[in-house]
Amino acid sequence: MKLHYYAETDSLYIELQARPGVETREVAAGLNVDLDETGAVVGFDIDGASRRLDLSKVETVALPVPAERAA
Repeated sequence: MKLHYYAETDSLYIELQARPGVETREVAAGLNVDLDETGAVVGFDIDGASRRLDLSKVETVALPVPAERAA
């Protein structure tokens, strides 16, 4: 999973899969979901991210990965 912040558009993209999206659906005002060719979710785009979220801190809780792999 990767987080991409784009200051020029104030959007946060949460990439769940490293595959291209072929369809985007707006699921709520300012929240879009990208789907691959099979309909699986590959990412979320949040418009106006700095107004909606506290972007100063990212926290993870109980991820099932060894500590040496966490970045």
